[in-house]
Amino acid sequence: MDWTFEDIGSVIAENARRKEEHASRHNPLTGEGCVSTPRRELRLSDYPDGVLWLPCEMWDKEDVVRDLARSGSVRGLVESGGGKFTQDIYFAFLLEFARCRCQYDFEYYAYTNLKIMDKLSGLPIRFVLNRGQRRLLGVFEEMRLARVPIRVILLKARQWGGSTLVQMYFLWIQTVLVKGFSSSICAHTQDAARNIMSMYNHAVESMPVEEGRVALTLSPKNGMQTARNIDGRGCSITVGSAIRPDSIRSQSVHLAHFSEVGIYPTTANNTPEELIASVTSIIPNVPLSMIVYESTAKGVGNYFHTEWLKAKRGEGRNVPVFVEWFCIDIYSCPVEGDEETFVRSLSGYERSLFSLGATLEAIQWYRLKRQELGSDDQMMQEFPSTDVEAFRHSGEMIFDRMRLEELRGGCMEAIAVGELYSSCVSVSEVKLDLHKRGELLEGLTFEERSDGHLKVWQWPDRSVEVRDRYVVVVDPGGRSSSSDPSCICVLDRYWMLYGEAPEVVAEWHGHTDIDLLAWNATQIAKWYSDALLVFESNTYDSRLESFLSDGDHSEFIFSLISDVYPHLYARASKMQVREGVPPKYGFHTNKATKRMIIDNYISLLREVRDGGGYVERCEEMINEALIYEKRSDGSYGNVSGNGNHDDRVMTRMIALYVAYEEMPMPTTVDSAGAVYVRSEGRMASI
Repeated sequence: MDWTFEDIGSVIAENARRKEEHASRHNPLTGEGCVSTPRRELRLSDYPDGVLWLPCEMWDKEDVVRDLARSGSVRGLVESGGGKFTQDIYFAFLLEFARCRCQYDFEYYAYTNLKIMDKLSGLPIRFVLNRGQRRLLGVFEEMRLARVPIRVILLKARQWGGSTLVQMYFLWIQTVLVKGFSSSICAHTQDAARNIMSMYNHAVESMPVEEGRVALTLSPKNGMQTARNIDGRGCSITVGSAIRPDSIRSQSVHLAHFSEVGIYPTTANNTPEELIASVTSIIPNVPLSMIVYESTAKGVGNYFHTEWLKAKRGEGRNVPVFVEWFCIDIYSCPVEGDEETFVRSLSGYERSLFSLGATLEAIQWYRLKRQELGSDDQMMQEFPSTDVEAFRHSGEMIFDRMRLEELRGGCMEAIAVGELYSSCVSVSEVKLDLHKRGELLEGLTFEERSDGHLKVWQWPDRSVEVRDRYVVVVDPGGRSSSSDPSCICVLDRYWMLYGEAPEVVAEWHGHTDIDLLAWNATQIAKWYSDALLVFESNTYDSRLESFLSDGDHSEFIFSLISDVYPHLYARASKMQVREGVPPKYGFHTNKATKRMIIDNYISLLREVRDGGGYVERCEEMINEALIYEKRSDGSYGNVSGNGNHDDRVMTRMIALYVAYEEMPMPTTVDSAGAVYVRSEGRMASI
């Protein structure tokens, strides 16, 4: 239904609708309310409750269901086939029908065959799926019914049993649907691994045994404490940990569950990527095969966070699933006072919770819990409402994750990818004859190449002459693919004329020799209307020294460039200027200047929501910024890990500091030479 906060009555009505929906009857015995699998109604006059809601798959594949529908009763079905109806036949039929139903209806199977330990009482109870579990089951079932491999990445909130559902779904596949499908479960610790195996043992031991049938049993596999054969099913369950993963490696499996992936350790001999690859690489891409990655949010930039972002972008086969705290029924309590007053008292954030789907009763619980914990950050860490919120508050990162995600909204595919070339001379020719270096900046053309390193979001704009429009920043990296990449960022300041934000319009990113990088950057700066060219100088100095191996040659390179390109950023102290010391080229990052550009970037991020700060186009930059941290030794950089770099972050921070704090405001020049500036909302000549 339609509702708006301007109409309090509509909010109250919508809340009533949500509560009714949550409280609607859910009966795994009859199938009523079990919407995770598509169902159809079957009415039987001699069946308890008189009606069943059976999976559509069962309707399609089992003749007995359609025969029952035509007969209207079990008695009618028996007698229509010429048989004599008795109580024994009736109960025998119901038993066989139940076995058949278990092949199509996981919720029915779970309720009638499985028991789990109740977290409150510590006693075994029937496995009735809660709302969060039913949502996850719906994702599994959609893929199972589509007959595609089941691939899911699950970001967990607390206390709703996501891991339990995964493991019991595995057991259903192994004991009911198909023989020969072994499973591997990798926990984050040995204790967690032992708990998982104990849960499997308990689940199997508590299964009902029908008269005349052999009980399902588990037996040790090859004498291993961490592995069990499922007797009679031709398969096994193997449990291990990320600390000691040997037991789960090289196993022939169809089902894999990686639990708490976010805290898998990285060691000299093992990374999360390598561990997971050693298991998943041998899992066939066939129907009913499963790979589930599951974790609470444990920082950003790690393997789990990276895979989550990929899944959200639709890259690969993993389906992302996040269950909000307000989907867990225990997180709710009655509203204090009347509902109208409560709605009027909602804060902006509480209104956002209602917009996401929370009831007023859930918000009341959240409000009280917030008072108990005393911190918004603590609440969002323990009870996240969105995946962004979960990761934002899972580590000690520098930049505001919410603002970075808002900044991500401006990211887009580049309009062109390629390289910039001079039609007069190549860089290699210049290396042999430095006298030709000026020709490098003549006849510049862009060539589209799929393997190019230069991404363009906006072409250089020469429709209007603007002074101090573009700034180009260079963060040098290494030559080899194993080293840090180099980055060249182009920032367009044109919109600052109108009180609006500058935007990233191009980026070069890749590996090359340090001297070639300098000339590439100079060509890009020339192409973008003689942009101010800024080198991150201390990194450039050290990398160039290493490259040339016989001293500091950076000033030599800069002097060569300055001879043909005068728009180089230079720095000098007041004392040096007074003494006539030539300024040193480049932006020098040290402890003081790095903190300065970080603080500036933080302040600009605060303006992003209001359309200020700056406009980012490169999504990889957002991912880098999400894992930018202050280390224990006081230094700054990206979280350590394979493939983690901060070169894009550095170019943005330097570019934005120079653009806002050191460069003059851009000015436009008309054909007659008049200069225009932005003043009180109007263009005025000076």
